Amino acid sequence: MKNTKRISLFFLLLPLILLSQNKATIEIQNDSDLERSEAIVAVKWETVLSHFPQIDTLNFVVINAATKKQIPYQLEHKGLPGIQNLLVQVSVKAKTTLRVFVQKGKPNDVEVKTYARFVPERKDDFAWENDKIAFRTYGKAIENTNEDAYGFDVWVKRTDKMVINERYKIGNYHKDNGNGMDYYHVGHTLGAGNMAPYIKDTIRYSANYHQWKVLDNGPLRSTFQLIYDAWNAGGIKVKVVKTISLDAGSQLSRVENVYTFEDNKLMPVVVGIIKRPEQGVISLDEKRGILGYWEPTVKEDGTTGVGSILTTPVKNMFVNNEQILAVTEVKNNEPIVYYTGASWDKAGKITNSVQWLDYLNHFSQELKNPMLVSVK
Repeated sequence: MKNTKRISLFFLLLPLILLSQNKATIEIQNDSDLERSEAIVAVKWETVLSHFPQIDTLNFVVINAATKKQIPYQLEHKGLPGIQNLLVQVSVKAKTTLRVFVQKGKPNDVEVKTYARFVPERKDDFAWENDKIAFRTYGKAIENTNEDAYGFDVWVKRTDKMVINERYKIGNYHKDNGNGMDYYHVGHTLGAGNMAPYIKDTIRYSANYHQWKVLDNGPLRSTFQLIYDAWNAGGIKVKVVKTISLDAGSQLSRVENVYTFEDNKLMPVVVGIIKRPEQGVISLDEKRGILGYWEPTVKEDGTTGVGSILTTPVKNMFVNNEQILAVTEVKNNEPIVYYTGASWDKAGKITNSVQWLDYLNHFSQELKNPMLVSVK
């Protein structure tokens, strides 16, 4: 009789057991005083699988528990065969928790909001963009020409559509054809926040990148690697691999550099922003590691804001005739992470120096107060 009751109870609970294996609940907790708007949150895929082992990667949806609407997502691989993270784009108010469901269903198409590619038709450029801003850096084919440049370049835009392919196809991207342009000058500087060794008070520039690899390419995050040949950095033989990622909605790229050098001591490095001859607004916040620059207006082209945020202790910040610089240190073969990027007043979102410096400060606070993610 007891066994009969147990069997009956099992069959009563079976639907609930099966249901629990076909759904996962993710809670995204924002304990800070900061409102997170359209933030990209990473959830470890192995954790999702442990709660939803029967998930079909081609037929599942992420649902906002409150609105019952689908949330955009991306499966992040980080250049590996297997899925590493589930990326979701969410908005979470301060001091609140957002609950979302991962369940079987037909996902809506996700708008492409990030993109990156190698550009062999333009002398080995590598370009990347999101729905806010675009960037590029330079490859081997442009070396020893009058177009060569050492730093990161900015392509301003006032559209949430991807523009890289269109601009390279048209060719005349130094003219605003309606969605923005390239009027940023880099030259022999670090441009918009590149990093280089700083040995004996001198920036030791590398040659341009030699190899590249795309690890993920949208729709919500694009990540790629740039590999540089070894060079003599003031008597130290140095190699570097730069892993750069850009999230939808962000003005700043995440840059992770791994320097390899023979000396086991710390090596000084510098993050730099080119300074214009005309008057602009410069902010040096050594304590929080924030370099901020609101450039002088370039006639009808508008005004660019440029900024970098370091996550390692800053030894010094200073301005010389050419650049705004922040000095920090790296360890041999250990990653160093920082963020760098830009904005444009003609995009209509950030239109003055106060707003740009506020954006950088807010971004810095978000880095120090990450949202907490749990899967149930």
